[in-house]
Amino acid sequence: MENIPQKQILTSMQETGLIPVFNHADIEVSKQVLDACYAAGIRVFEFTNRGENALAVFERLAEHAGQYTDLYLGIGTIFNATDAQGFLSVGAQFIVSPALVPEVAHFANKQELLWVPGCGTVTEIYQAVQLGAKVIKAFPGNVLGPGFIKSVKAVYPKLPIMPTGGVKPTEDNLGSWFSAGVFCVGMGSQLFKKEIIASGEFDTLSHAVSDALQIIKRLKQ
Repeated sequence: MENIPQKQILTSMQETGLIPVFNHADIEVSKQVLDACYAAGIRVFEFTNRGENALAVFERLAEHAGQYTDLYLGIGTIFNATDAQGFLSVGAQFIVSPALVPEVAHFANKQELLWVPGCGTVTEIYQAVQLGAKVIKAFPGNVLGPGFIKSVKAVYPKLPIMPTGGVKPTEDNLGSWFSAGVFCVGMGSQLFKKEIIASGEFDTLSHAVSDALQIIKRLKQ
């Protein structure tokens, strides 16, 4: 399988400004969520490696996502090269980690695959940049806060940073992140409310995602 040029994914991440972060053990629910997000305007989607059947679900989700030629599907919560290889072999187009894991970095670089390491200090960010990271995941975002982004941007003004964890789909919250200089944001539980997923209200989800994208679009003008 030919890898997607990293610049293409990065451009799409920046243009939409929002990367959904999602996991579910049921493939049909996962497909519906992906479809709802795509319909709302999402073009980069992260499924997370949580649960025993994550690989099996992801493989079928990647097949389903094949119908959307401009959608990039990645895998998150990757801590080692073995898992990275497993998900790459079934269609992952980029890799995200909650931490800075050198073996994942080396694997991804060898494969010319976009990898997004989780960093929580300037030292980790420095190490990630040295390992070739093109975008950094500020994690956990709710602990670090927009102030952390501002401070990092003072010393790494051109480094793309994506906070994940605690980012909310509201004007105030998104405004604080984008005014701090983020490249895009990752959003999970704040976007995918349990009750909406459980009741199958995927139209409601699509509207919520669309609203968040519109807020981001306004903030970036």
